[in-house]
Amino acid sequence: MIDINAKSISLHSLGIKNSKIHYQLSSNKLHEITLSNKQGKESSLGAIVIETGEFTGRSPMDRFIVKDEITKDKVWWGDINIPFESNRFDALYDKVVSYLSGKEIFVRDSYACADKNYKLNIRVINEYPWSNMFAYNMFLRPTEEELIGFTPEWTIINAPGFMANASVDGTRQHNFAILNFSKKIALIGGTGYTGEIKKGIFSALNFILPVFKNTLPMHCSANVGKGGDTAIFFGLSGTGKTTLSADPNRKLIGDDEHGWTHENTIFNFEGGCYAKAIDLSEDKEPEIYRAIKKGAILENVIMDKNGVIDFSDTTITQNTRVSYPIEHIENIQKPSIGKNPKNIFFLTADAFGVLPPISKLTPSQAAYHFISGYTAKVAGTEAGVTEPIPSFSACFGAPFMPLHPTYYAEMLSNKMKESGVNVWLVNTGWCGGQYGVGKRMALQHTRAMITAVLNGNLGNYSEEDYHIHSVFGVAQPKSCPGVPSTVLSPRATWKDDKAYYKSAFKLSNAFKNNFKQFEEFASEEIKRGGPQRYEF
Repeated sequence: MIDINAKSISLHSLGIKNSKIHYQLSSNKLHEITLSNKQGKESSLGAIVIETGEFTGRSPMDRFIVKDEITKDKVWWGDINIPFESNRFDALYDKVVSYLSGKEIFVRDSYACADKNYKLNIRVINEYPWSNMFAYNMFLRPTEEELIGFTPEWTIINAPGFMANASVDGTRQHNFAILNFSKKIALIGGTGYTGEIKKGIFSALNFILPVFKNTLPMHCSANVGKGGDTAIFFGLSGTGKTTLSADPNRKLIGDDEHGWTHENTIFNFEGGCYAKAIDLSEDKEPEIYRAIKKGAILENVIMDKNGVIDFSDTTITQNTRVSYPIEHIENIQKPSIGKNPKNIFFLTADAFGVLPPISKLTPSQAAYHFISGYTAKVAGTEAGVTEPIPSFSACFGAPFMPLHPTYYAEMLSNKMKESGVNVWLVNTGWCGGQYGVGKRMALQHTRAMITAVLNGNLGNYSEEDYHIHSVFGVAQPKSCPGVPSTVLSPRATWKDDKAYYKSAFKLSNAFKNNFKQFEEFASEEIKRGGPQRYEF
């Protein structure tokens, strides 16, 4: 894309005046400016390395939504969706645009949603060049023809150097990320963490698409097979979502955020990938590793004087990241749209070691597990923790869901019934005992199970082929090509039946306690999808 003369754009209507505007700069140019401004360094892989400062991840307690006529009766208000007053937003907005006025700033026009029927035009205004480069990587890139007469529907204003005064501005502390659906603005300040930029638009789409477009937004990865069948992978951090969707025999649609339309198609929201870089190696994740080249941005990694990255070094953070355009991955679907969704995988790293490595879910079970969004934190991650801790994130993406989780779950359940899609719960966690006793599920076995599903080789849903788990009620297959039959039964991998059921009941009780917050809004069908037995 060519660099366009800054005079072709004005930000006066937004209140930003007398600024030196760099409009639609190329990735290479933003790379150069970042280096010349001494805001980043170049690695031996060609990617630029930057540090995001005080914040190396999202700050969920500093994410707000303006409570107004559009949102007041629809948003699920609480600790996830924190209300912000309209008049306070206006006052804070005026301060931010005044702060940006007279500065050198970087502006990019882009869009979200690969399906043109759902396209959302976005203007991104950044204080830093590498933030603008991140926007280039992560949002879809218009052609030069599409930029002629481009009209943004949403605007992201990103000012990491602006610090709010919490007592005056109504924020919790000096950083903030605020969505205003009436003004269609995402206002971000006090944090350099780039993930706030993309997650702001993801959160907006999680409201817009289901309410106004009858489309289910999903925090998931997706790929498509040679026969045109689409597979969807939900999962929280550490469960294998990116790894398992990167399949040399299938084309990647996207690795993080998608929509499922009423026409039964799946489309990527984004134009790039934002992958975790911790412990990255070419052997374990070759697609991601090879995507790290000129045009990619590495965040908060440790690099030696020769530009060599130590991906195992967590000196700055465990949440090291890399962003790159999706074209850096060789095996991709163009455009990023899939049809004919056939299988959905819910990935969980069960550190209790009691869930089957793979099980088939009924529609009610799928809705229940979707609302629950379970994985586990392993022992030793916090002081005093000596055993696994269950972790739940509704819809596998609670921090980005403005509506009540049951709204999304019922949409998913309806789409399952309409399309005939199969839903599978896949445990990529522990077997043969909980964390510290058993061992992590072998990646080769998990891949074999997913391949068997995609190839239609996991048997028919019958008593002959499946066993119903006595605690969780899910159907676990008795055999699978490439996987020992003992691995398929979690109880059989344990040496002590009593210890197994004690751990299983502990987890089923955790599911029950977590679901109490949703019971008032959940249908009877969804409630029936939970564990079948509890220990009191």
